[in-house]
Amino acid sequence: MYKGATIAAVVPAYKEEQMISKVIETMPDFVDHIVIVDDHSPDDTSGAVMRAADPRVTLIRHEVNQGVGGAIITGHHAAMDLGSDVNVIMAGDAQMDPDYLPQLLDRVTVEGFGFAKANRFFSPESFEGMPRHRVFGNIVLSFMTKLTSGYWHLFDPQNGYTAIRTEALKRVPLHAVSRRYSFENDLLIHLNILQVSAVDVPIPAVYGNEVSSIKLGRVIPELLNLLFRGFWRRIWYRYVLWSFSPIALLLVLGLFLSAFGLGVAVWVCFQIAGSVVATAATVMLAALPLMLGTQMLISALQLDIQASPSSPTFLPFEPAEK
Repeated sequence: MYKGATIAAVVPAYKEEQMISKVIETMPDFVDHIVIVDDHSPDDTSGAVMRAADPRVTLIRHEVNQGVGGAIITGHHAAMDLGSDVNVIMAGDAQMDPDYLPQLLDRVTVEGFGFAKANRFFSPESFEGMPRHRVFGNIVLSFMTKLTSGYWHLFDPQNGYTAIRTEALKRVPLHAVSRRYSFENDLLIHLNILQVSAVDVPIPAVYGNEVSSIKLGRVIPELLNLLFRGFWRRIWYRYVLWSFSPIALLLVLGLFLSAFGLGVAVWVCFQIAGSVVATAATVMLAALPLMLGTQMLISALQLDIQASPSSPTFLPFEPAEK
């Protein structure tokens, strides 16, 4: 146990025959359960797990590949069945340094956060060793995920090194969370809808010689579609259905007025290009809705940032009596 909490490490693994034994061997002693999900690997990942012979290990093998999100979801269910209080995600390629695990766990066991995640972008030195295209992609995706998920104080959303209280996880409809590479982004959206408090923890990443299997041509469109739908789902549940908020009203009116003003502005430009003199009234018909719409969108953004669940909401675990 760790400070009164039963800890389970969920390890999604796909083609990790070479590295999975290192993950098991370096797992801290305070981790009670190690749930490894072999996502139908074509190599001997499962055999390597069994050869490690750690009594804490529960091995699950998918008969059909479900993606990293699907493997994590399977692991979460198994860990909760084992009685875990906190589930931690550890990569099967040993990229997540277990020495930083206590820093992650302290946020949820002692400080009372429902969800904690690692953040690689915490200092200028954090970029060393990370490929430049990945730095750029993560920064862009981080800002998009902030807007979509509503967790404006979080960064580096694709970092899968996370810890979550099972009492918060049990409220999440795991069957509805994305099972592919967009799992982390979609989980943040679901957690924000439930107003689960979340926090970033500065933890550097470990980069080895692994080769990414992500196919950007397929992942990027899928991710953009998920973020778009997730944004409107969050707005609907948090600010319309469960609590009618001025955020929803400002957002909808702001978008309408901005679109109307922009449409009129484009029409005016075509009129001017055709040698038709634009009247002051016509210009105002474009400018006024644009200004009002922009102001409403900024106000909605400010209110959404203020509503980000960033304060601890859970009680700390009670350490077991000696």
